[in-house]
Amino acid sequence: MTASLGGRELAAGLRARTAETAAALAAAGTPPRLAVVVATADESSAWYVRSIAKAAAGVGIGCDVVDLGADASTAEIRTSLHRLSDDAAVHGIILQTPLPPGVDVADLTPAIAPAKDVDGANPASLGRLAAGLPAFAPATAEAVLALLDHHGVALSGRHAVVVGRSTVVGKPAAHLLLDRDATVTICHSRTRDLPAITRQADVLVAAVGRAGLITAEHVSPGTVVIDVGTNPTADGGLVGDVDPGISAAGLTPVPGGVGPVTTALLLQHTIHAAGGP
Repeated sequence: MTASLGGRELAAGLRARTAETAAALAAAGTPPRLAVVVATADESSAWYVRSIAKAAAGVGIGCDVVDLGADASTAEIRTSLHRLSDDAAVHGIILQTPLPPGVDVADLTPAIAPAKDVDGANPASLGRLAAGLPAFAPATAEAVLALLDHHGVALSGRHAVVVGRSTVVGKPAAHLLLDRDATVTICHSRTRDLPAITRQADVLVAAVGRAGLITAEHVSPGTVVIDVGTNPTADGGLVGDVDPGISAAGLTPVPGGVGPVTTALLLQHTIHAAGGP
């Protein structure tokens, strides 16, 4: 039987520690503050931003949602990011996607000050991560490692297969796994015979954004599977990249797995950016 590797308990513990530190920072005259820059009318994005703001309020972090409108230009968004980067009262900055048509996120992330880049979007943050230097990792990628640790999954010397090569999850997760002495294989849309590779995994990370991509033929019974996918369904629910009917050693649920840990880590990063431990 496949064990469910939930993330809600871990997320609750992270939030509790974050709330304690946030209170201490505020008492010392540095109330932590997060800014989320939005330039879309996408409802799923709006739901996510509301969830971040609610979670921030729950741990004592101020959250400013900077809504620039769905027709914002690259220049307008960049100006807002520079302003927030220069604002001493703001400690963390997130640029929410999607962005308006014709606006490339790669043109904007360099405008986020690395010290406030709590979701590891600036190429400088990603470069430092790849070099093994201190930096904020993308929170979703870090959540993968946090869940593995929480559930006692050993990584040193194990074979980890990451399906997906985005700079948001796939690539940074691979670097974090390498830093933990795992042997890492990255798969993607051009990978030949994907099931033959994923069946070799001790740890399998699915981070493509394609519902049901990973099925029983991709997974060996002893594999621990981290499902990063959050794919909306017609009835308003969410499903992952992994068929929940697989037989494996463990599988993170969707929802309730990676998602709550990601949000908790974003808040923890904000606390660190504000000067907390």
